[in-house]
Amino acid sequence: MGTLGRSFRAFQRLRGQPPDIRFTATEDIARRGRDRSPRAAGLLCFLRRMYVTVTDTAKDWIVETAWLAEHLEAPDLIVFDASWHLPNSDRNAKSEYQASHIPGALFFDIDDLSDEKSSLPHMLPSTVKFASRMKKMGVGDGMRIVVYDTHGLFSAARAWWTFRAMGHKDVAVLNGGFKKWVAEGRPVEDMPPRSRTARHWTPLQNNELVRDLSDMKGYVEKKNMQIVDARPAGRFEGREAEPRAGLRQGHIPGARNVPSSMVLNADGTLKPRSELQKLFLDAGIDPAKPVVTTCGSGVTACILSLALAQLGQINAAVYDGSWAEWGQDNGLPIETGPAA
Repeated sequence: MGTLGRSFRAFQRLRGQPPDIRFTATEDIARRGRDRSPRAAGLLCFLRRMYVTVTDTAKDWIVETAWLAEHLEAPDLIVFDASWHLPNSDRNAKSEYQASHIPGALFFDIDDLSDEKSSLPHMLPSTVKFASRMKKMGVGDGMRIVVYDTHGLFSAARAWWTFRAMGHKDVAVLNGGFKKWVAEGRPVEDMPPRSRTARHWTPLQNNELVRDLSDMKGYVEKKNMQIVDARPAGRFEGREAEPRAGLRQGHIPGARNVPSSMVLNADGTLKPRSELQKLFLDAGIDPAKPVVTTCGSGVTACILSLALAQLGQINAAVYDGSWAEWGQDNGLPIETGPAA
C-alpha cells in the first residue's frame, strides 16, 4: 500500500476520536505523507475538507440561546416548540405551549405529525403528509429551522431527526431548550403564531436515517450492527415496568445501554464531546462505526443520534418502532439484565 493509501487508512481510524484530536492527527498524517510524496499535498486538502464537513455539519445542528435571541427576527428562521411528554406524566405539551413559548414559535405536534395508519406511537409520517403540514404552516425549502422543548433537550431531538428524515438538513436543536431560555430571562409570549404564507416543501425521505422491524431482525440474527438503547438502565435490564401497558420487560438482544439522561448536563444541555465519546466507548459503542439507536417509542433514541452526530457519526439511524414494537408479545427474542 502506498503512502496515500496508508494515510487515508490512518485517517479512517481517527473518525471516532474527538474533533480536536482528529484534526491534530490529520494534519500530522498528511504532513508526513507530503514529505514523502507530492501527491499527499492533495490528501491534506482532502482530509481537511472531510474534517470540516463532518464537524461543521454537526456543530450547525446545535445552537445556543444567545444565538437564537440574536437571530429570532430573521425572515428565513422558523422556531418550533417540539415539546412532548411521556404518557404517564399527566402533562399536555400543546396546552403548555399555548400558555408560554418563545416569541413566534410554532408548535410541532409529534403525535399528530405521524403515521396515522400505524398502531405504534408517533411513527414517522409519509413525506406527502409532512410536506402538506409544513406548507400550511408556511415552512418551506431553504428555511433555517430551530427546534426546542420544555425539558431542556428531550423531544426536540425527535423533531430534529424527523426534519432530517424528511430531507431537510438545515435544522438545529436549541441547546438547553425552553428551560434555559426562561432561566436566562429571555422573552416569552402566549400569543398564537402569526399567519404565514404557504411555502413549497419538497418531500424527500432520507432512508439512511430510519430502520424498521425487518432491519432489526436481520441485525439481531447476523449480529452485524451496533445497537444502543436510550432507556433508563432499569427498563433496559427488565427490572422496571414500561410506561406503556402490554409490553414485555428487557431489551433487544445484543443492544448496549446509554441512558439518554447520561449525555446531558443538569441544565439540559448536551455534554462536551470528550465526555460523550467516553460514555459511548465505555458502553461498548464505537461512534466511528455504523450504529442504530432505539428507546421506548423512538423519541429519546434521537437524543443519542444527536449526541453521536457531535462525534462525527452523522448518520446514526433510529429504529422508529423501538420497544413499543419489539417489546410486544410477538415472540421476538429479548434479553434481560445488563448488556452482555
